[in-house]
Amino acid sequence: MNNMFKGQYLLVLMTVLFIIFAIGCAPDEAPVDDGEPDEEETTDDNGSSDEEATDGEVSGELEIQYFVGGYGDSWWKEVIEDFEAEYPGVEVVEHAGANINEEMRSRWVSGNPPDVVYIDGAGSSETQMVEDGQLMNLTEWAEGVELEDGSPLLDSFIAEPSTYDGELYSLPLVFDAWGTWYDMARFDEHGYEVPSDFNSFMSTMGDIQDNEGIEPFVTTGQHPYYFSRGMLYPAFAAHGGNELLADIIQGEDGAWETDEAVEIMENVQEMVEAGYVDSGLGALNHTQSQMNFLLHDNAFIPVGFWLPNEMAGDTPEDFQYGFIPSPMNPEGEPMAIVPDLRPLAIAEEAANPEAAKAFVEFVYSREYAELFSEHTGAIMNLEDVDLSNNPNVPEYLIQANDMINDPDQVQIYYMPHPMSADLETPLSDSLVSLLLGNLTAEEFIEEAEEAAADYRGE
Repeated sequence: MNNMFKGQYLLVLMTVLFIIFAIGCAPDEAPVDDGEPDEEETTDDNGSSDEEATDGEVSGELEIQYFVGGYGDSWWKEVIEDFEAEYPGVEVVEHAGANINEEMRSRWVSGNPPDVVYIDGAGSSETQMVEDGQLMNLTEWAEGVELEDGSPLLDSFIAEPSTYDGELYSLPLVFDAWGTWYDMARFDEHGYEVPSDFNSFMSTMGDIQDNEGIEPFVTTGQHPYYFSRGMLYPAFAAHGGNELLADIIQGEDGAWETDEAVEIMENVQEMVEAGYVDSGLGALNHTQSQMNFLLHDNAFIPVGFWLPNEMAGDTPEDFQYGFIPSPMNPEGEPMAIVPDLRPLAIAEEAANPEAAKAFVEFVYSREYAELFSEHTGAIMNLEDVDLSNNPNVPEYLIQANDMINDPDQVQIYYMPHPMSADLETPLSDSLVSLLLGNLTAEEFIEEAEEAAADYRGE
């Protein structure tokens, strides 16, 4: 019996020891998630902690792409310097220049874009980028962005952001307004009437041609969208309101065949047939056309607010810039302005979205809006920015700002979003042919309807 008892006792003891050993070697039990972060932090291969990577801290490298044209880059330099001072953990990498859109195209196509992009200049298209899925949806985030006084950003714009099926993919930074420029000193000297509608526009161009023997109107044939945005968009708005403008922009069936659109294109043909349009525009880029204007080879040119700043080094001393909304409106109707907004956006595949959002929010302040006008001679898209007492803001901009805000003189219209490059490019080719007298208005409209049908996929 003793031997049996000893054997059973040994068996029990061995079993207990085995269980203790097994428990000691088993994996740790999964911790209960109590919503509190672990006290210990692990570090990744880049030297940043898990907590740093997930708590929304604004740090790391931030890549910004911005086009440098008529507005220059001094405003950007000042804002970026201030942002890095505010967020010392961020290193901003700038991709900038006159050809930056082409230089960065491969990165966007390959899915390795910069974090923030200012959409402006040749080779850029906000609508195309939205259609290609390249921009982050900002709808929900933007609702929480406030200005320095606590007012919601979305309630503080002069012109509302572009929307795509009700969604926001960019925020408008620059409120530009394409219009028609002239030399006020020249007009005063010769007694020319500043036009206020299409009839007076034709009359003044006739007086200039008779008096000076020049073709009064010039634009760039190398970038035909200058004429589209500077002359045709205001005409569509003045004749057919936001509805016709939207239908043209979005390539709706029959938009070019409406009575209003036909009348507008016949007006353009009338300008060409009268000899008022520069017959050499097909070879001119935008800078050459602007230089010809400054040299008085022409008297009118459609450009945005960047013109005086871009041509500052070439402007004659006695030249006095004058700006009016393009006079394509019917007689007795207010002149039309269609804001050409230049937006900021965040890439859908941004590597540092937190810093990107911080930068976009940082930029939108009335302080930087006033600085923008000082640096560029243009307007940032924020309300309640007083420029009247700022000696560093040019007089033409103050006058234009007053005119734009006078509903008796000017009506502001809005397009839903910029025209897609897939539609704008073929329209531009036909437009140059019309301006050179190689197409009639009727033939242009036929080609425009075909281009719109192709854009719709028909």
